[in-house]
Amino acid sequence: MYTSQHRQPEGTVDAVMPPNLSNSAAMQNDFSSLLDPAVLQAARQIYRTYYEVHVEQVQRPIGVVIHRETCRGQLVFAQKPILLPQECFVPLDLIDAA
Repeated sequence: MYTSQHRQPEGTVDAVMPPNLSNSAAMQNDFSSLLDPAVLQAARQIYRTYYEVHVEQVQRPIGVVIHRETCRGQLVFAQKPILLPQECFVPLDLIDAA
């Protein structure tokens, strides 16, 4: 019998299922533990540099896309980007949580 064919008794919960992460603080803590500290530091530096240079800008980015190996990145303003395999997205909530 395959595991996909296995039925659980009524009222039981599968231990493999991820916990409900409806709380953004819980999701932020889980996400921050997966990020490399160097990537997070690079995202913060890119964000800080942008606001030092563009003081008059009122548009707030939603996050930063970072290349994991080179730690080069760019701010994202519209919607969540489509990432290349070696890139990751760092949301602004995580950057501001410092």
